[in-house]
Parts: sequence; C-alpha cells; structure tokens
Amino acid sequence: MMVQNIVQNIDNPGDIEYTISKECDYMIATNFSNVRNNFKEVCDRVVHDSDIAIITRKNDENVVLMSQVQYDNLMENLHIRESKANYEWLKESIKQAEDGKLVSFDVED
Repeated sequence: MMVQNIVQNIDNPGDIEYTISKECDYMIATNFSNVRNNFKEVCDRVVHDSDIAIITRKNDENVVLMSQVQYDNLMENLHIRESKANYEWLKESIKQAEDGKLVSFDVED
C-alpha cells in the first residue's frame, strides 16, 4: 500500500489528509472536526470519487464512511465468499471466461 500526505482541506489548509491508494481504491483519513466543518464535501467525495473516509477520533474510536454502492458491493462479496462452494464455482467461471470457454445464446423477452 502506498501512503502519501496531501493538503486539501477547504476551511483549514493546515490540516493534513492522508490518501492511501492500492490500485484504484482510495481512502482519506481526517479528523472529526474537519468532517463536521466540511460534511457535504466529505460525503460528495465519498460518493462521487469512490473514496472511503476514516474519521479519526480520540481513543482510537475511529469511524469509516463509505458510499452505499461500496457497502453493497462489500456485503455481496462477503456473501459470495461465505460459501466455499459458491466461491470456487465463481473462480472456475471466471477462469472459463478468461480461457474463452463461453456459450452464447439469445434471451427471449
């Protein structure tokens, strides 16, 4: 995981926001006061830029904020992986598709 510091806060440019990236997944970490002062901007970034926000609080009682789309995706992936048989079936299906072993058919309305 690559970590880089960036300064991007609207009302208080002295605050440091950390961006953690792994492939195309991004995470911002900012404190509770900054989120309170810039809640709409943080929510917009979470929804429109697919960021995940870690809101830091005292005593390591941090909170994670993510879009509903990301949450639904996470829950779906957890559900798929709950069953080893389903997960193995999915992996085999992906391998068959990558190997060009696809079957085409017309779907009638």
